[in-house]
Amino acid sequence: MKRNQVSKTGIQIATVPLWKRMLKCWPLYLMLVPAIVYYYLICYVPIAGNVLAFKDYSFRKGIWGSPWVGWKYFQMFFNSYDCWRLIKNTLHIGFIKCILEFPFAIILALLLNEIHAPRFKKITQTITYLPHFLSSVIIVTMLQRILAPNTGVLNQLIARLGGDGSTFFLMKAEYFHGILFGMDLWRNIGWDSIIYLAAISSVDQELYEAASMDGCNRLGQIWHVTLPGIRGTIGLLFIMGVGGLLSSGFEQMWLLRTPGNMAVADTLDVYVVRIGLQNGQFGYASAIGLIQGLVGLFLVVTTNAVSKKFTEVGLW
Repeated sequence: MKRNQVSKTGIQIATVPLWKRMLKCWPLYLMLVPAIVYYYLICYVPIAGNVLAFKDYSFRKGIWGSPWVGWKYFQMFFNSYDCWRLIKNTLHIGFIKCILEFPFAIILALLLNEIHAPRFKKITQTITYLPHFLSSVIIVTMLQRILAPNTGVLNQLIARLGGDGSTFFLMKAEYFHGILFGMDLWRNIGWDSIIYLAAISSVDQELYEAASMDGCNRLGQIWHVTLPGIRGTIGLLFIMGVGGLLSSGFEQMWLLRTPGNMAVADTLDVYVVRIGLQNGQFGYASAIGLIQGLVGLFLVVTTNAVSKKFTEVGLW
């Protein structure tokens, strides 16, 4: 069936059928196939595994042959001693990663946009991007060397300034959130700024010229032209980021945990792996993971509705 398009004069113009347009662009659709297969196998097929949250899983009987237990695991979790401690720790870390770190990538993108020397700009961008490609194991190992008592760079500097150079920072719960914030920000700020730089480059240059003629300096142009021009991008990324409030990330937390900071470093992601893989309680771990996913979905839907109501920016 052909799709009709209404022209400016009000006359309906018959366009090329959808299948012919797809056939004409078949190389592009062929390139899309691996992405579709990836998301289907990695993101959608595993959703069926959530049924474990309602079953007493047995290796011998399999997922579908295991007996149903209803809401047992959900009640166990909310009645457990660890429940609210884990939720509180996860929310603290989610707030740091999703809310506190959020403006820094925008600020970096604005600063990079003000650099007019192409060579220096490329070097700066490369330096800020590189940490994103380092694994958490490498980053945490570097951090352990830097913060090591007596031999670490930071403790040696403190000792030279007359302080106590034997502090074991990773064993102190009061330093954990600051260390995590600095490490995660250093790793992701450059990579996260890429999409903001792309959005800034699409802002109409005539708006800057008009603002300059009206007497706006560079700071005024950023506030009145650049930021409103990328408001949609900021809103969309913030909405998607809010969904991760109840997800702290497993690798970082697992590697940064020590007996000294366990009270604040033990989160839901770590607990799920510990309970599910180490203790073999697959149903219980699946129930906690399902709670995280549902809360994340609720936060995204709610934030999207609020954003559309007050700013007209939304995912859908």
